[in-house]
Amino acid sequence: MWLIFHYIPLKVHLKRLKRTFKLQKEDGLLPNIFAKMAEAPMLLEAYLALDGIYAKTSLSPVEQQAALLAISADNHCEFCVAAHTGGIKKAGADDEIIKDLRARNTPNDAKLAAVTRFARHLNAQRGWAEQTELDAFIEAGFTQQHVLELVIGCALKTLSNYTNHVAGTPLNEELKPLAWEAPAS
Repeated sequence: MWLIFHYIPLKVHLKRLKRTFKLQKEDGLLPNIFAKMAEAPMLLEAYLALDGIYAKTSLSPVEQQAALLAISADNHCEFCVAAHTGGIKKAGADDEIIKDLRARNTPNDAKLAAVTRFARHLNAQRGWAEQTELDAFIEAGFTQQHVLELVIGCALKTLSNYTNHVAGTPLNEELKPLAWEAPAS
């Protein structure tokens, strides 16, 4: 069952939040998910704070976006797959990597393969990472810090993917060219 979400009373709250958190992206996009999250202002505040923290991790911007895109695809979050497709393009990933991630395949780049494999594993196992997966990730050149930074990515995707699932967030017009359809379960 979908919940009914309202946009009209959110205008005042979003105006305040825009000033506080600079919600609009550099290209002027105000993602529809923010309006959905603003129904619970602390959810939006938590998401924005965590997103800001994740952006400061030692993972590269492409690695960050690859992890978020892979988790979102695994969680069948159509809104977030479209959004992170744009994010990973902006971060500089090539089209073949993006195509692989959207198809839930392993990218041909060794570092991105390790990041996405571990992020997917961590997400699927609800944090109960198997030692063999931890070892493989570390052997690929990552550290304990990177392991824990991917926990942040999983938490971020829990907030946004779950919100989009219960709220039925429609794609912004700007994201429609990047639309993705989740495979049938």
